[in-house]
Amino acid sequence: MIETVKRTNGILLPLSIKGADTGPLQGLKFLAKDLFDIAGYPTGAGNPDWLRTHEPANCNAVVVDRLLRAGGTLAGKTVTDEIAYSLDGINMHYGAPENPQYAGRVSGGSSSGSASAVAAKLVDFAIGTDTAGSVRLPASFCGIFGFRPTYGAISLQGVVPLAPVFDTVGWFARSAELLRKCGTVLLEQQSTAYNEQTTSPFKRLLVAIDAFQFIEPELGAALAEALPSIKTHFQSVEAVQLSAYEWEEFVMCFRLLQSFSAWETHGEWIIREHPHFEASIQERFEFASRVTIEQKAEAEAIRNRIVKNFAELLPSDTVLVMPTTQNVPPFVNAFPHIFTQERMANLKLTVLSPLAKIPQVTIPVKHSPTQSTGLSLIAGQNQDLALLSLAETIAATIDKFERSKFEVGHSGSAQVPN
Repeated sequence: MIETVKRTNGILLPLSIKGADTGPLQGLKFLAKDLFDIAGYPTGAGNPDWLRTHEPANCNAVVVDRLLRAGGTLAGKTVTDEIAYSLDGINMHYGAPENPQYAGRVSGGSSSGSASAVAAKLVDFAIGTDTAGSVRLPASFCGIFGFRPTYGAISLQGVVPLAPVFDTVGWFARSAELLRKCGTVLLEQQSTAYNEQTTSPFKRLLVAIDAFQFIEPELGAALAEALPSIKTHFQSVEAVQLSAYEWEEFVMCFRLLQSFSAWETHGEWIIREHPHFEASIQERFEFASRVTIEQKAEAEAIRNRIVKNFAELLPSDTVLVMPTTQNVPPFVNAFPHIFTQERMANLKLTVLSPLAKIPQVTIPVKHSPTQSTGLSLIAGQNQDLALLSLAETIAATIDKFERSKFEVGHSGSAQVPN
């Protein structure tokens, strides 16, 4: 039976399934978002009505089995926003997992419990899902590493979907090294090509200038201060404007396609069972029910251009850098309009990778001695393992920079990159 959790560490159902005695993840513990099937246990998807209307799983999700075979030990299931249809990190039925680096503020969703538990050092790593930003945003909010892979690179068999047109598996860790190690297990198809590389393929860095100008000044200043040390890892650095690539169209295009896919996936169940959803999630499903085939077709045409444009912008030697999130997380008890406002602002940053079907890693960058925000590196399709390796290198550089900055008591005013 699923246990009720009220603003705790995000662990919904403690359990223990020991992994293999050998493997790259041997001795490490992980958690799985309550969208992943675990044999013999119910998958609740964050909603009691989903739990009530579905039988316990017959087998584990493919991803869970892969991690177990690699030596990881599953320690439990974690809280998720209902049907993963939110970035807020609050579940009216099971509570809001605590944010270890921002007391009283949300951890972000929908992989809220997974991010919270990793940040709180309860396990070594955790898996979640990322449709609109549900791994990258909580990773940024909680001050840990998070990864969304190339669309379609990892099996979703045994995972409750939200919108299959964008859904991916993602994962969290407190170090870039472990994030990469998980990638070598989960991205088996890329491992051969990756293992043959002797040096990083990335020589060119693109800086998304307008994205940096879009975020809160304190966060922007911290990221801008870190950028010069990051640039030293590339042979060339160029500024780009996302506005040149239909940036203003991103959110509505994404929202229409996600909504159509979500209703196509869950509409029949919703009509039949009349589940009780939190108000904002209910509103999203109601909106989804009204999206027309014509609107979907128009949005698909925009997405096709985005895929093409970013395939050209990000060849195999190029990485794009931009902020992961626009703001520090809102307070748990903030007014609903604050969540709506900040969710829409963050979507402007997070939907690029889903629309373009490309991988993105978020790295924590401190804006104070104890609090951080996310800096994202984005590469072309199927460059996942190379990107994770680059993130490990960049994270070491950022760590060195931050040690110097905060130990010396740095005070200065960095400018938005240009």
